[in-house]
Parts: sequence; C-alpha cells; structure tokens
Amino acid sequence: MMKIYGSSLCPDCIQCLENLKRSNISYEFIDIHENMANLKAFLRLRDTNPAFDEIKRNGYVGIPAIVMEDGEIELDWEKKYGL
Repeated sequence: MMKIYGSSLCPDCIQCLENLKRSNISYEFIDIHENMANLKAFLRLRDTNPAFDEIKRNGYVGIPAIVMEDGEIELDWEKKYGL
C-alpha cells in the first residue's frame, strides 16, 4: 500500500486525501505533525532522496509526498492520478 506523508494542517494534503478517498485509492497517511517519529521519518526521506531536490531549492516542504510500494516518490499527485 502506498504511503502519503503530509499534514492535517496542509490544505494541499487534505485535498489530496479527499480525492484519493473519493477515487477509492488505498493509502496509509502519515501525519508529520502527529508526532516526532513521523516528522523524523519524513525528514529522513526528504533529505536523502533526490526527488525532493527542486522542492528544497525552491523553499517548499514537499508534502503531500506519495511513496509508492516500489519506493518511487511522487510529488505531483494531481498529475499522477489525473485528479
């Protein structure tokens, strides 16, 4: 099952989750503001994966970040799912 790193405080994340749910796409949501372990896991992913390089260069956080079952990282959920 894919994992989505995001925040319940992030409007883009909320919109992503609502659209995936409406499209019956299964996911595990990891709220980076829920606890320190979730935040650390996301930062480890973001700081070690080149998929986030442009996001970081432009001063963005990089959520929602979708991690597919094969480890591929998708940052443009609207393009990926046509939603």
